[in-house]
Amino acid sequence: MAKHVCPWWVGYLLTSPLRRWLSESPEDLLAPFVQDGMTVLEPGPGMGFFTLPLAQLVGPAGRVFAVDIQPKMLSVLRKRAAEKGLADRIETRLADQDSMPLSDLKGTIDFVLAFAMVHELPSAEVFFRHVAAVLKPGALLLLAEPAGHVTPERFQQELAAARQAGLEAVSQPTVRRSLTALLRKA
Repeated sequence: MAKHVCPWWVGYLLTSPLRRWLSESPEDLLAPFVQDGMTVLEPGPGMGFFTLPLAQLVGPAGRVFAVDIQPKMLSVLRKRAAEKGLADRIETRLADQDSMPLSDLKGTIDFVLAFAMVHELPSAEVFFRHVAAVLKPGALLLLAEPAGHVTPERFQQELAAARQAGLEAVSQPTVRRSLTALLRKA
């Protein structure tokens, strides 16, 4: 089991307009990586701070798979997506502590956003193996971890686990108050 999982009620704070003002806009962060018609995976989406902009970026022909271990987070995410007219682009899936229900997505994902969530998992190695299996060859994963919670040494351990899963670091995009890497499946 994870050492710490963000409580569901914090999800309301994470979707606050204040967050948008204090950090980068999700659209500006994601636009270089996500295009119309893509299939995107977002593990640990919370209540959809990034999920809704992802759904807008993939357009009507695209799809976003949002996977979380907390039913309340997914429930609020679905409600917010419906209010914005984006529910048909987003599929939510409930994961358990040790795995994500992704076996039907093998080799279909164009982009993964892993934002401030890998450090909460029981095993970065298992996570990156599961993600690598669903990525298309050449697909990208943006990894961002909060600098206040994750040490540079811990981040390097996560990158090592990603390399072992067949993901190579191609750049380090700038994300405020975060340790980041853009990874590509070989």
